[in-house]
Amino acid sequence: MNAVGIDASKGKSMVTILRPFGEIVSSPHEVRHTSDQIDDLIREIRSLEGESRIVMEYTGRYHEPMARWLSDAGLFVSLVNPKLIKDFDNDSLRKVKTDKADSVKIARYTLDKWHKLKQYGAMDELRNQLKTMNRQFGYYTKLKTAMKNNLISLLDQTFPGANTFFDSPARSDGSQKWVDFVDTYWHVDRIRSMSLSAFTDHYQKWCSRKGYNFQPNKPAEIYEAIRNIIPVLPKDTMTKFIIRQAVNQINTASSAVEELRTRMNDIASQLPEYPVVLAMKGVGTSLGPQLIAEIGDVTRFTHKGALTAFAGVDPGKNESGSYAQKSVCTSKRGSAPLRKTLFQVMDCLIKTMPQGDPVYEFMNKKRSQGKPYYVYMTAGANKFLRIYYGRVKEYLSEHPETAEN
Repeated sequence: MNAVGIDASKGKSMVTILRPFGEIVSSPHEVRHTSDQIDDLIREIRSLEGESRIVMEYTGRYHEPMARWLSDAGLFVSLVNPKLIKDFDNDSLRKVKTDKADSVKIARYTLDKWHKLKQYGAMDELRNQLKTMNRQFGYYTKLKTAMKNNLISLLDQTFPGANTFFDSPARSDGSQKWVDFVDTYWHVDRIRSMSLSAFTDHYQKWCSRKGYNFQPNKPAEIYEAIRNIIPVLPKDTMTKFIIRQAVNQINTASSAVEELRTRMNDIASQLPEYPVVLAMKGVGTSLGPQLIAEIGDVTRFTHKGALTAFAGVDPGKNESGSYAQKSVCTSKRGSAPLRKTLFQVMDCLIKTMPQGDPVYEFMNKKRSQGKPYYVYMTAGANKFLRIYYGRVKEYLSEHPETAEN
């Protein structure tokens, strides 16, 4: 047994190789993330007698070059949550935090958990790609919201209320009717300079050109609403430039969001649990891939409680002697993006009210008991994850061929 502990950082890693009973095969040494130095490490590992297993932490993106190169070389590589390494074997009063000490600790963890380690494989690469895209999806969603607020703020100075004239949902390419509308009618005086009949004709042609449905009563409604509006910025080329630049920015962000949404669904559909997750109430082709991305491989969790703890929706406990606190806040120590996605699923269940769904009925029961919003939403998320864990584990056990890495 050769336990290879690798503490990865940006551009380099610290490597330690141990055998049982503390035998040091290779003391901590630095390996840079270059093909030459990683190939030297591969030759060193292959030269050892007996089976070798390599363990690394999930460290953002830093571990990926080393993990990919070693795995492609046919070596056993396992990726472990950093929290598990941090909590492992903390039996010293001294607090030591160095790359060398961490690599030794990872190697000792490898020996201790030898038979529980799971090999990094093709499915892990898909999951990693999906998770990366989901983080980009979250980034562009926040950017889109910021751009939307910025555009509305600018319109308050040129065309107040223009964003309220239409409530059409975004198209598959991310475009929205109200955004396209203000791109053409970027100032209130653009409309007021025309008669109602001229504006109606102009608006109808605009709807036809943009592919929107024309509502005959809409031009008169808009014309009446803007009659007494007082714009702050003048109707000139500079104002037109400011508004249209903001429109272009929100269209770019919206397009990126929808493109990522589509591609995430394509990747998620290649994972074995995809049909099970999509069959759950409150989950669709948008939230489903996000859940799969943040939860990852459900088989790495030993029990349902481990998954709820990972999400940070597990109920806390505070007991000492005869004292037991009745109501304790959830841990919130897990994945914040996962908690956000879970709350979106719970919100969807509250709005759609699927009768017979155990999660919705559980939340509705808590709500009818007068529980606060965050209490019944968190409780629902906890129950949802437990059902998720059970259904996915059962499906994978019945279809082991789909879970092969």
